[in-house]
Parts: sequence; structure tokens; C-alpha cells
Amino acid sequence: MRGGYAAAGRAGVRVSGPDFPEPSGGAGQSCSDGSVPRQRIADALAERTRDSLARRRILALNLMSSPGSGKTTLLERTLRELGATMSISVIEGDQETHLDADRLRIAGCRVVQINTGAGGHLDADMVDEGLRSLQPAGRSLVFIENIGNLAAPALFDLGEHHRVLIASVTEGEDKPLKYPHVFRSTDLVLLNKTDLLPHLDFDVERFIAHAQRINPRIRVLQLSAKRGDGLADWCGWLRAHHGDAASVSA
Repeated sequence: MRGGYAAAGRAGVRVSGPDFPEPSGGAGQSCSDGSVPRQRIADALAERTRDSLARRRILALNLMSSPGSGKTTLLERTLRELGATMSISVIEGDQETHLDADRLRIAGCRVVQINTGAGGHLDADMVDEGLRSLQPAGRSLVFIENIGNLAAPALFDLGEHHRVLIASVTEGEDKPLKYPHVFRSTDLVLLNKTDLLPHLDFDVERFIAHAQRINPRIRVLQLSAKRGDGLADWCGWLRAHHGDAASVSA
């Protein structure tokens, strides 16, 4: 990586290393040609990442959304609210450019940019490379801002501890029904841009009902990253889960 940026391609994916256990033999663990299935390798790497972060008492969150939902604006506001009391760093995923990473650096955040080219999601290997470059401090918070996409990112474990989905009131209240897998795999939904509700035909209660129909344990917080409404609840959730991570025995 050069200058804090990772050019993430599909060639040369690392499958073993000093801290990554070699796959053991056994029925159902190899393809017919003797190779280990790529997804199984990726899942093992994600689990290793999660365990490594937990040992250092670092909380990692996978932020998912469709394009334009306000992920980066939300991160900018979160940095302003919590940056003075909590060490925060970001792995920023986009297909091209480092525009969002530059915005977060201006806000005072340590950032590693990962560009996926034609790829529509981050994966465990990209995040592993990003963490090696970022070297987050112990007892800190790492945001993984995934590619704007409600389909593919939900299928890949990155080694995060929680998944947070940012939805926007401009997208329509039927999103949980159209993209059930991402809602099913999410711990928290942030319903953003609520400052626009007076100008839209959006039924908040129906959206929440749809989300909880797909995932009964899901929690939905309403906020406006632009105006600041609801940020106290979001920051409270972050403090509580960061405190849980920091209290885990090494």
C-alpha cells in the first residue's frame, strides 16, 4: 500500500500466513482438485480478524447501505461527537476515487482507502490488508464503510463484530422486503435523512414493521446526520458496545 491507499484486486489473495492457520484435512473441506474452497478460506480469515480485534479490545463495525444514503456524512458527524473521547479509524471502501476518505481525513480521522474497481463489496482479505496498514490502537473503534450496495455486501463476513445498515427515507419504505438478506443479517438500522420526512410520502412505522418482519431482533434508530437529530441515541449505542468490547478479558 502506498500513501495509505489499497488497490484491492482479486489476484494474489493471501490464504495463509504467520497468524492464519493452514486448513486442516477432513471430509467436506476441499474441492475435488484438492484446493480449499475460497469462501471457506475467507470465512476463516474473517474469524481470525474478529478474534484478533477482540483480543485488543477493538470494536469493528461493518457499515452497509445503498449509494447516497449518507454513510460518510454520518461518519463525519460521529467523529465530531466522539472523536475527542474515543480513538476512531476508518477503512473506506469505494469502487473508485478517494473522495470520501479525503473528507474523513479533513475531519481528523485516520483512514485507509480500498478501491475495488468493478467489485461490488469488500471482503475479508481486503479488510485484513486495510487493518495491517491502518494499525488501529487498542480499545478503539474501527468503522468499515462498505461499498454502496444492498445485495453483495450482506453475503461476506469481514471480521466485524456488528453490522449497521444505513437506510434513507428517500429510498422508500419497502427496502426491507426487496433486500431481506441485508436486513436479516443486520444488528442495527439507522434510518437517515429524517429531516426530509415533511417533503416525502414515507411511512416510518411501516418501514420499521417491514424490517422487524424480516428480522424480529433488529433495532431501528431514526436520525438526520445533516441536522444532528437522533445522534445522541446513535452515539449512546456506540458507547455501550465499545464499552462491552473494552471490558472483554484479554
